Amino acid sequence: MYPELFSIGPITITSFGTMIVIAFLSCNYLLRKDFIKYGYNPEYADDIIFRAALGGILGAKLYFLIENYKYANENISGLGKILYGLLTLNFQLVSDGIQLFGAGLVFLGGLIGGLILVSHYIYKKSLNWFVVADLVAPLIALGHGIGRIGCLLVGDDYGIPTDLPWGIAFPNGAPPSTAFNIQQMGCPIPEGTSPTAVLAVHPTQIYEMILYFLIFLFLKNLLTKNHIHGEIFANYLFLAGLARFAVEFIRLNPRYYFDLSGAQYISIVMMILGMVFHYLLRKNKENEAI
Repeated sequence: MYPELFSIGPITITSFGTMIVIAFLSCNYLLRKDFIKYGYNPEYADDIIFRAALGGILGAKLYFLIENYKYANENISGLGKILYGLLTLNFQLVSDGIQLFGAGLVFLGGLIGGLILVSHYIYKKSLNWFVVADLVAPLIALGHGIGRIGCLLVGDDYGIPTDLPWGIAFPNGAPPSTAFNIQQMGCPIPEGTSPTAVLAVHPTQIYEMILYFLIFLFLKNLLTKNHIHGEIFANYLFLAGLARFAVEFIRLNPRYYFDLSGAQYISIVMMILGMVFHYLLRKNKENEAI
């Protein structure tokens, strides 16, 4: 695994952070092209991506802390170090703070946070929410797929143990894929397995990456065809929810009622919203096709 790529003085460049930056820059480039194509000011794309990034990171962090409240003090301490380091120009303090605050981001929380800030901006600029949502939807899938590459490089968000030839062991993962850590997540381990044994697990990061890239290509293709405003976004909600729901069955996450994870409950809501949204759009002919 490559959690850290290199250092510039006191600043450490992480693989996950690098992939997040690549994701937002790629989405910004493609959204600017689409805005020009549909007659919008391309500078709006920059503002939308910035708000998506800000709302996404804050929402992802909040969701993570709700699920993992024991890390709250650590994250608050990290945020304090970042702010104080910026005020005093102490970049080592900023770097240390990023390491603390940057640990633990949950995409589904980021999706909600990003939607809130972007929707507020769309309303303020009097843009058509449905049109913008259709243009942004494929890029959410693209960004999510790129982000999963970062998870793979860090060794995070992996699945349950497997004997399949493409299983990957994460001896330096976050956390390492040891029998003890896997068992702590509620996954049964064969008797006699040493707690320190590093096990090969399903690379669910790769599974999700492939699924989200396919969703991106599918939705981009739909944009080239006649469709009702908002239909692309409705399809995104359903497909992204379905992809996450399926992968969660072999991913290590805490289980709740009916042996489902928190992400699966949110995925069910996403799928239902996608279907209802699609039905209402089809029923309401006021949204003209393009």
